[in-house]
Parts: sequence; C-alpha cells; structure tokens
Amino acid sequence: MKQPVEQWFVYIVQCADDSFYTGITKDLERRVKQHNAGTASRYTRSRLPVTLEYQEEQPNQSSALKREFAIKALSRKAKQVLIYS
Repeated sequence: MKQPVEQWFVYIVQCADDSFYTGITKDLERRVKQHNAGTASRYTRSRLPVTLEYQEEQPNQSSALKREFAIKALSRKAKQVLIYS
C-alpha cells in the first residue's frame, strides 16, 4: 500500500517587535495559534502577537528542515524580498 503524502511547510511569522521567526510544521493554522498562545517557541513568546507572512510547501520533513536552515541564513532584507515578492 502506498504511504500517504506527508505535507510539510516552512513558514515565516513577523513578531510584534518587527522581527522574523522561521519554522517548520505540518499544520500551519495550529502552529500560528500556538505561537500566539505563547506555547510554540521561546523566541516568539516574548514578542506577541505574531502574524503569518510567508509559507512554502515541502514534500517531507527533511526538505523542510533544509529549507528552514537556508531561510534562517538569509539577511533580513533577503527575507523581506522572499516574503513580499
């Protein structure tokens, strides 16, 4: 039997202090709610509320992790180009 397709997302949220946070998840809506509830990451907990600014589908967790790492290495300006283009 064929395995169900595993859908992962790389996302960027903008925090209340105007900083960006990049992460991965299988459920974007749930993850953004967790961020805004203060239960998703230590970084965003003190920078609430957050808004989802960017999302990108990935075929599996490995690809999502690699893309997350690449996005985190970008400058703020490069992240803004990615988000707003």
